[in-house]
Amino acid sequence: MASETVAGSVLADEKGPSGLRHYQAGAEEEEEHAGEGGGKSRLSGLLWHGGSAYDAWFSCASNQVAQVLLTLPYSFAQLGMVSGILFQLFYGLLGSWTAYLISILYLEYRTRREKDKVDFRNHVIQWFEVLDGLLGRHWRNVGLAFNCTFLLFGSVIQLIGCASNIYYVNDHLDKRTWTYIFGACCATTVFIPSFHNYRVWSFLGLLMTTYTAWYIAVASLMHGQVEGVKHSGPTTIMLYFTGATNILYTFGGHAVTVEVMHAMWRPQKFKAIYLLATLYVLTLTLPSASAAYWAFGDQLLTHSNALSLLPRDAWRDAAVVLMLIHQFITFGFACTPLYFVWEKLIGLHDCRSLCKRAAARLPVVVPIWFLAIIFPFFGPINSAVGSLLVSFTVYIIPAMAHMCTFRSPQSRENAVERPPKFAGGWTGAYVINSFVVAWVLVVGFGFGGWASITNFVQQVNTFGLFAKCYQCPPHPSVASPLLPPSSMAPSPSMPFIFNMTGTLAPMSAPSPAPAPLHFVFPHHHHRHHRHGL
Repeated sequence: MASETVAGSVLADEKGPSGLRHYQAGAEEEEEHAGEGGGKSRLSGLLWHGGSAYDAWFSCASNQVAQVLLTLPYSFAQLGMVSGILFQLFYGLLGSWTAYLISILYLEYRTRREKDKVDFRNHVIQWFEVLDGLLGRHWRNVGLAFNCTFLLFGSVIQLIGCASNIYYVNDHLDKRTWTYIFGACCATTVFIPSFHNYRVWSFLGLLMTTYTAWYIAVASLMHGQVEGVKHSGPTTIMLYFTGATNILYTFGGHAVTVEVMHAMWRPQKFKAIYLLATLYVLTLTLPSASAAYWAFGDQLLTHSNALSLLPRDAWRDAAVVLMLIHQFITFGFACTPLYFVWEKLIGLHDCRSLCKRAAARLPVVVPIWFLAIIFPFFGPINSAVGSLLVSFTVYIIPAMAHMCTFRSPQSRENAVERPPKFAGGWTGAYVINSFVVAWVLVVGFGFGGWASITNFVQQVNTFGLFAKCYQCPPHPSVASPLLPPSSMAPSPSMPFIFNMTGTLAPMSAPSPAPAPLHFVFPHHHHRHHRHGL
């Protein structure tokens, strides 16, 4: 085994040891093969077959922030302005570091395997296989369980977001019905073979997210602060850590890092791509969340989707439609690794027939569809997934795997990629990894898990499972006379109790009249909308 190592900064792309040179030769051969295929249909190759560093950047940036963009103002209301900004910067940096670790472990695994003459041209490497090859089957099983469960609920969240968004354009159907419809639409992602084929979709998805983010920022500023606006956050420890775990979830979108790298012609160029994608994403999340919280303050505590507070006009409808398309793309991003796992399980992963693979993938969509109908809690479910699944999948496990893989002097000496000098080399990497594990385990999983699960249980107790229209305002045709304003004000310390549903809030009342809960926001579509964008 060669002892020469690749040194230098994260962005370096120098020649490495013999295994890495062999690896690069294979990548160049794969790129040449892709180019030959593109010659048959230049347009198809341009739109369909991607594998460059730019494609990877668009994929990372597009996948990192989708529907969660709409819930970040809700998190700011829970955290307060200063904590919201600091947590975004902190978790953005933490996520970039662990994405870098995943990329290094992928290169290490693939280099070792290619030295053994293993051919990956008809096989997509996944994270659990990297753990298996480097650390053994126990690591593989843990990684597979967390990764698949996270991607499953990540797809569920995208489907819930679709139903939540379209309701603000067309409220003739309830959100559960929209979930049925978009579940069928998202099932068409079974026809997208791999991450190679997301080139145009990633590009368009990022444009759509960019528009929506800046629409929220500009529309909130033009709307101005609502009358009597209050910025009470943080009010309780539970809400504080619930908001923090939603941001942890926001910057934990690198569960598909290995699949994105495998789709690249030269995966060794990935090392800094996620950091650059995060920097761009911060230019979207910080202005939009800050402006919406400045304008609406504590009202966001009862409106987990920021679009619900903005005036209904053509600009907002365009943002909703664009986010719907982007969520469809992100659904595919989260589901594609699950498709690969299922294909490998049933022995169809190397099948050449796209129709056979698509038909075999359909059973993966069914549980996602079902879970989205059971738990339609847009916003709170993000925090629960962030604390219980994201914390381990993309923070704790990669940091621990990196330390265990390179724990011996020999493994460090023969490493394909050394930690960057600015991070302190091997010693600095171990210190950073230890901090990541300790912080996320205590703050993200511990406090965040307690807070987000408590909040999630409150949603279930308040609205019940299979809620027909979560947080829907009452329909004007069934609204009763208004209650006195003093009886309608929600308590900032328990905002989740006042999340509205059109029909299913399980609150008893002494008379057949609708519960007071239905009149918390009786003029949802008209109040404070004097200054539309």
